[in-house]
Amino acid sequence: MGEVTGFLQWVRVTPKRRPVDERLKDWKEVYEDFPADTLKLQAGRCMDCGIPFCNNGCPLGNLIPDWNDLVYREHWRDAIDRLHATNNFPEFTGRLCPAPCESACVLGINNDPVSIKQVEVEIIDQAWDQGWVVPQVPSVRTGKRVVVIGSGPSGLATAQQLTRAGHEVVVLERADRIGGLLRYGIPEFKMEKRHVDRRIEQMEAEGTEFRTNAVVGGGIDIEVLLASYDAIVLACGATAWRDLPVPGREFAGIHQAMEYLPMANRQQEGDGPAAIDVAGKHVVIIGGGDTGADCLGTAHRQGAASITQLEIMPKPPELRGGNNPWPQFAMVYKVTSAHEEGGDRLYSVNTERFLDDGSGRVRALLIHEVEMVDGRFQKIEGTDRELPADFVFLAMGFVGPDKGSWLEQLGVQFDERGNVARNDSYMTNVPGVFVAGDMGRGQSLIVWAIAEGRSCAAGVDKWLMGETQLPRPIAPTARPLQ
Repeated sequence: MGEVTGFLQWVRVTPKRRPVDERLKDWKEVYEDFPADTLKLQAGRCMDCGIPFCNNGCPLGNLIPDWNDLVYREHWRDAIDRLHATNNFPEFTGRLCPAPCESACVLGINNDPVSIKQVEVEIIDQAWDQGWVVPQVPSVRTGKRVVVIGSGPSGLATAQQLTRAGHEVVVLERADRIGGLLRYGIPEFKMEKRHVDRRIEQMEAEGTEFRTNAVVGGGIDIEVLLASYDAIVLACGATAWRDLPVPGREFAGIHQAMEYLPMANRQQEGDGPAAIDVAGKHVVIIGGGDTGADCLGTAHRQGAASITQLEIMPKPPELRGGNNPWPQFAMVYKVTSAHEEGGDRLYSVNTERFLDDGSGRVRALLIHEVEMVDGRFQKIEGTDRELPADFVFLAMGFVGPDKGSWLEQLGVQFDERGNVARNDSYMTNVPGVFVAGDMGRGQSLIVWAIAEGRSCAAGVDKWLMGETQLPRPIAPTARPLQ
């Protein structure tokens, strides 16, 4: 694969980020162009390792050694065909996925892993530039009608696979634009929305129909959908956010991350100024994950006076610990582009209460340090202090799907984690109703969402037609129906 001794000759290289003072003036993606000659050598570092654990580390089962070799040999057209064979949207995963494949790279046992994610995104960007990404219109129509509720990555993957199988597919999105979290949850500086727009155009040309402002349980009755379509796919995501029920939570200035981030994205779409603007203000973000980092980068671009990110867990180690061996995903300390831009990170701290300014608006957090004792966080006495804040954003993850009245009306069962339960074919307890992505799996990664969408599409196709030729990357990990 690649150059036989490439991993001995060349070191790992990743893309450079634009200078901080430059990129904070705009909302464009933070990375500079990657030199083609450098990329070739990075692909050439892929070893003939015998058993490519990267394939297993990727939920999509991407044929990573294959397209690494093709890029090294400059067979770009073959490389995109091999990449699209397992991944509907590599321009999304190549920008947003944390690359569990790289954690599983055999070279990573005792060296820096192959820059798999960068090779992936360069393949698809090259394909778009060369005009190789074209609509794949089905040659046969089945006459079966499927409605997909939700247009995030799992819904889009499901819809594209089923459309290409010849079914008539309609995607319903409650927002005013298609894309789900890709549109309104991911900041522009991580992925410009032009990447979403051109995929939507491709899918429309293939025959997928999209309807925005389509609120199931509002203007659209679930009973009508059941009567009008041969199958329904639930792909609404895990949108019920985790809250922080401590004294003062009701104060003005305290918002969920997903109340804040969509406003900034809408501003970039031309919808006018964001309703929450932190220019010149002191910001505290509670939650140390990717969503917290998205809030951090957004607040930087709005011109916050100071930003502090809180995490109740201890600071991760610089290197893998003994309890986190290869090929598991490496739980190590990371510096994202947003962290590189500034702000403070505090670990092992807990928010005890919010304090107001006398008018009902937040002015500070009362925090203290914690330590783990017998598997539980315990306060370290004497560590109480106030942390000033004009705005607080809660980025503590999601606890499952919103359980609205229409889901109750539909009659689907939930598992012990509060997600929609499904069987090995991704079908719920209601015949003909399927579920894919975070709605059935729980909060997860974009690469899992696409993999679940592809697998769910195979389940739907088989149920409708008695057999399927659609690929099925994974089996569901949520507890199956009893």
